[in-house]
Amino acid sequence: MPVNKRSKYRGSRTCGGGTHKNRRGAGNRGGRGRGGSRDHKFVRGVIHANWTYGTCGFKHYHRSSATPDALDIGQIDQILPSLLEQGTAIMEGDAIVLNAADIGVLKVLGGGKVTKKMNITAAAFTQSAIQKIEAKGGHALLS
Repeated sequence: MPVNKRSKYRGSRTCGGGTHKNRRGAGNRGGRGRGGSRDHKFVRGVIHANWTYGTCGFKHYHRSSATPDALDIGQIDQILPSLLEQGTAIMEGDAIVLNAADIGVLKVLGGGKVTKKMNITAAAFTQSAIQKIEAKGGHALLS
């Protein structure tokens, strides 16, 4: 007489998995996905050559550049006193002359307020930055 093999665990609480605490989470299988694969590779099999361990998708703080490529005109306006002390910017008449490349800035953006008359030379400007500079009587010069 044939026996129904599927009914072996009928009514069993754990279906042959040991105690009810076993088979509970991803810790029983060593993590989810490829997690822990570098540590227990003997369980996971051969590690693929293209696998990276946390080096993709995150920007490391020590890899960011120290000087920004673009800077708001309001931020430039705030650091002008220290630039004058350093000699990076100079005073000509009533205007402050600054070459943005000297502070590592390629493009001047239009954020912030302008409180001083400036003549700034940079590789690129946004339209709002040009308007704010010229509203105070300064000039935005392309290098």
